[in-house]
Amino acid sequence: MGGRAMTWMQDRQNRRYAVFLAGICLALAAVFFIACADREIRIRDSLLKWERAAASSLLEQGVPEGTVALAFKNTETTRAGEELLRKIGYTEENRAVLSVIREREEGGAGIFIGAAGLGDCLLLWAGTLCYLRRREKTYEHAAHIIDQYAEGDFSERISRGERGMLDHLFSAVDRLSTALQAKGEEEKKSREFLKDTISDISHQLKTPLAALHMYTEIIAGEPEEPETVRVFAEKSEESLGRMDRLIRMLLRVTRLDAGSVRFRKQKMYAADLVREACADLMERAERERKKISFYGEPDAEIRCDREWTAEAVGNLVKNALDHTRSGGQVAVSWKKSPAMFRIIVADDGTGISQEDIHHIFKRFYRSRQSSDTQGVGLGLPLARSIVEGQGGRISVESSPGQGAVFTASFPDTPEEITASERPQDARDEEDARDKEDARDKADARDKPDIRGGKDMWDKSDAGER
Repeated sequence: MGGRAMTWMQDRQNRRYAVFLAGICLALAAVFFIACADREIRIRDSLLKWERAAASSLLEQGVPEGTVALAFKNTETTRAGEELLRKIGYTEENRAVLSVIREREEGGAGIFIGAAGLGDCLLLWAGTLCYLRRREKTYEHAAHIIDQYAEGDFSERISRGERGMLDHLFSAVDRLSTALQAKGEEEKKSREFLKDTISDISHQLKTPLAALHMYTEIIAGEPEEPETVRVFAEKSEESLGRMDRLIRMLLRVTRLDAGSVRFRKQKMYAADLVREACADLMERAERERKKISFYGEPDAEIRCDREWTAEAVGNLVKNALDHTRSGGQVAVSWKKSPAMFRIIVADDGTGISQEDIHHIFKRFYRSRQSSDTQGVGLGLPLARSIVEGQGGRISVESSPGQGAVFTASFPDTPEEITASERPQDARDEEDARDKEDARDKADARDKPDIRGGKDMWDKSDAGER
């Protein structure tokens, strides 16, 4: 109870009202003491006047002054004296001196006390009205700001920066408004992102769909030309493949953005991870006369989600091939530090221009220097989302004409989560991912063993690494 009172007193308006009430109480106490003092003075004056009247009467009747003086100094009473006063009408119920005192008191003292009491009551009433009015203004101001919050205007705050339960409530409302504002801005960004994404998807699908339409018309128009039909059937398959890659990458990016992906972190050899990530790119590198080299300790272990991380590394290597000329080299290395594990993809290609380097992780952004005309501009954003989703970060260093170096850094955390400890929704997500990637695994070719030494892909000069 005392704690509540102290909290109540922390409010400035409550403190002012409490001080006002204390002032009223002090004023009433002062009026009481003044009235008592005035009463005592009036009684002394009345008694003194009565004694003067009695002494004058006795002297006029010839009583000696000494006798009168002794009579007024005497403090003892006798039965004869009491009997005499009773006979002449001086009793406890009816004394002349009391009548005189009462008449004097009922005049000025009563008026003073009544006026003082009335004044205090009026002051108390006025102070209470002022306090309630201030409270009402405070509530009206708070209601007005809350209405602004409901309309999306968060420019003002209710809290007055004071202490007390009321301001504590206002501070809670302000925190709620801040959360609502952040939520609103997030939803606005989501709507803008969805709008831009739909526009980008439409643009990306427009080209292969137009090509398919054209190829279909050519095939339909020349059915008697087997070679023409074969060539444009292959082109149609390429367009369908591009659409398939676009849709699959969009689905994965969307799942990462929605937070529905639960990464299955486990320890594995980094060499095995890199082998899996680059296996499907070896044929392309050989065809384009580019070399992929691998450097790192064969027994170095990394803790990450195998499938997602392999996809991220593969996207980095593919991006390096896109920007490397024929005869160039892409180097994939890894190294472990006390707190981080880094996978580095470096190339000696065209590099990244200053106007591109700040945009390369944006979706559907493709550098004008890229040699991959079939790219969809989602590889680097997907790689970044995968790495950051596992608590890591990805960085790039590049200069035009001097190649580029991408570094994916993963935290080296010791804790592991078993399948039985993962929540059901995480296991459901994993099952969905396994089904989604089953098609890719069915088509994967045998991968060479790259855990043989420092430069682990030593299948020489023919383009195999």
